[in-house]
Amino acid sequence: MPKPAVSEVWDRANESNFFKLLSAETLVVVLIGPGGVGKGTVARRLLELDSRLWLSRSWTTREPRPTESGNEYFFVTREVFDDAISRDFFYEWADFHGNLYGTPRPHPPHGRDVVLEIEVVGARQVRERDAHAVIFLLTAPTMELLEKRLRGRGDHEEHIARRLESTRHEVENGRELADFEVVNDDVERASREILSILEGLRQSRRIPS
Repeated sequence: MPKPAVSEVWDRANESNFFKLLSAETLVVVLIGPGGVGKGTVARRLLELDSRLWLSRSWTTREPRPTESGNEYFFVTREVFDDAISRDFFYEWADFHGNLYGTPRPHPPHGRDVVLEIEVVGARQVRERDAHAVIFLLTAPTMELLEKRLRGRGDHEEHIARRLESTRHEVENGRELADFEVVNDDVERASREILSILEGLRQSRRIPS
């Protein structure tokens, strides 16, 4: 599919009010973890289970995978992405394995909490912007399962090798940053564990100090 031009992107941005500021009461939920750990699958299940959550759609300069429909990311050219950086458009962004990934400043519907599915580098930027953001590190039960998941989503061998090589580094850095670590041995179980934690955090926010 052709990637949109710079002018087309900013027409959409203005229509969608991407520059609206987050409410102080909005909970920012961040999912991080190595490639193939299932962040996207867990994010989608969280939204199915909890109508109070809203997923922010990220941008990327990489090409869609054969298994993707094109709705997983907003796929743009590097020119468009660089132009967005110059406009201070992103809540966070990172260069990962030669491709750029970024999250526009979220504008969730009223009363909804934000879910971000991002890289560890981007999560550090979110933490700097919002000390109250809740960061979950997703890990796989075994490296063998992680490799199987990477191959199952249609990545090139070179990309799989780079992802596996960086996995330990991503997990180590993620553990330094994350508030909670959840093993994604089963999507349903992992998703409900995250929701249980979020409900506790929501309850604590309702209690007057």
